[in-house]
Amino acid sequence: MRTPPNFMPALITPFDEEGDIIVEAHAHNLRVQTSRGVTGFVLGGSTGEGPYFEAGERASLLDLARQELGATPFLVCGVQTQSVRQAEHQVSEIADAGADAALVMTPTSLARGNHEAMRRFFDAVAEASPLPIFLYSVPAVTGYDLPAESVAALAQHPKIIGLKDSGGRPLHTKEVVQSTPDDFMVYTGSSGTLLQGMAAGAVGAITASGNYLPELVSALVSTSRSSVSEAEPIQARLTKATREIETYGVVGTKAAAGAAGLWTGIPRKPLQPVPRTELAKIDQIVKAARESADELVAG
Repeated sequence: MRTPPNFMPALITPFDEEGDIIVEAHAHNLRVQTSRGVTGFVLGGSTGEGPYFEAGERASLLDLARQELGATPFLVCGVQTQSVRQAEHQVSEIADAGADAALVMTPTSLARGNHEAMRRFFDAVAEASPLPIFLYSVPAVTGYDLPAESVAALAQHPKIIGLKDSGGRPLHTKEVVQSTPDDFMVYTGSSGTLLQGMAAGAVGAITASGNYLPELVSALVSTSRSSVSEAEPIQARLTKATREIETYGVVGTKAAAGAAGLWTGIPRKPLQPVPRTELAKIDQIVKAARESADELVAG
């Protein structure tokens, strides 16, 4: 397997009024992010509204990404299902479409809270998968935080290569890092605790904020590896920008991405866009943060 980059944005998915993917907007967003130095993407994750995808849509996003960007970018695609059988179908779809790895979310219904069932789920998916697997623990979305001991057990499977940890608990991240093999890759998914996650041993970041502040997130990841003290003011800037935006969830990320030059469309129902009365505030937050990021990169 190719080595994934240390930073990958969890890319938004643009939908039109009918709920269809806007192909031109997706292509535009890939080009813009690439021009900003992004070399890998997570498509169809929770920020990309992957749980709302229909059969074939993951393949469509991946096909277009390969057409636009070629073989070089590292492409991870989200898998969100309730059963092993469903997961196998989705993984097969994205493998055929050119994904480099699958990001498999913990099931949210009948198996939630059942640690043994979760372990059986991931082991079975990995055993059948033609792709490397990243575990995905995102308790704010699923109501379940994959325990460190479960991650440690699953990390023994040769196809389970890492974890996206979006719980925002650096001590949990540290426990996972310490209990898994050295080549097991832990990515933090929390913008507000990114520096702490890196200090705990994460290899990088997969964040929603990468849609609108990719340069800042990338700078934080790279700086934290050499100097925590130098990374602290970068974290402060990122936290200030994301604190309010993330209170709106996915739709806040879409609004912020639009302010940063991406084409966003609208969320897929039942989600609703950020109220128009709030957009000016989000625009201002993103503008100030991007100016700050530009100064940081230039300096």
